[in-house]
Amino acid sequence: MQVERLNAMNRAVFSAGLALLFLIAGCRQDMHNQPKIIPQRGSEMFADHRGARPQVVNTVARGQLREDSFFYTGVIQGANGYREEQNAMPYPVTIEVLKRGQERFNIYCTPCHSRVGNGLGEIVQRGYKPAGNFHDQVRLAQPLSHYFYVMTHGYGAMPDYSAQLEPADRWAVAAYIRALQLSQAATAQDVPSGERVQSLKDLAAAEGHADYAEPWTLPATAVQAYAHDAKQGTPAMAPANPADPIIVIPSSKPAPAAAK
Repeated sequence: MQVERLNAMNRAVFSAGLALLFLIAGCRQDMHNQPKIIPQRGSEMFADHRGARPQVVNTVARGQLREDSFFYTGVIQGANGYREEQNAMPYPVTIEVLKRGQERFNIYCTPCHSRVGNGLGEIVQRGYKPAGNFHDQVRLAQPLSHYFYVMTHGYGAMPDYSAQLEPADRWAVAAYIRALQLSQAATAQDVPSGERVQSLKDLAAAEGHADYAEPWTLPATAVQAYAHDAKQGTPAMAPANPADPIIVIPSSKPAPAAAK
């Protein structure tokens, strides 16, 4: 009986030793050198010993093809070799697009341009440089894609908003700016037949709002800020008071063409 126990014990020790031998044989000293890429480190996998591989020539990452150049730049290649802005949208404008544009405009643009787009937002009334008035003759004459371009690259004192607004939202804001321009200059004759025309002042009173629905005018500080020599700019709008100086917008060169 004792011999059988001893044999059983020997077999158990032999099996454990054999398992340990296989385990040790499976572990190598260089197991830490695994075939993987560690950022900012070299690698023995490639002949140049660089872990970070260069991009393959003429390849584009998924979702970054940007085949529609006009959608992403707001300009097209003109016949004269220059990139030209266009008075057009890259996709159809629907009421949903205008609502989205209005929402983005009210969030990002009104602090400077105000809700009606006259360039007298809250921070302008507190001393910041007057913003562009979308209703002056200069802005009314600009093509629609110009607004997209300015939001993408900035212009003058205005920084770019490409980080805050994706391309589709920039186009939606541009479309809303055009609609805002049309609304501020609209007349009763522009209303389709059969539609009811109601005074904004009467509508505000009926809904219990304060009597704010009056024609807007430039504050005195803004009038002084805009009172430049007429030779240096283009008249933007008549002064609120005939005694005030003529309000002009400084002239500037067109924005540089966008690069591919």
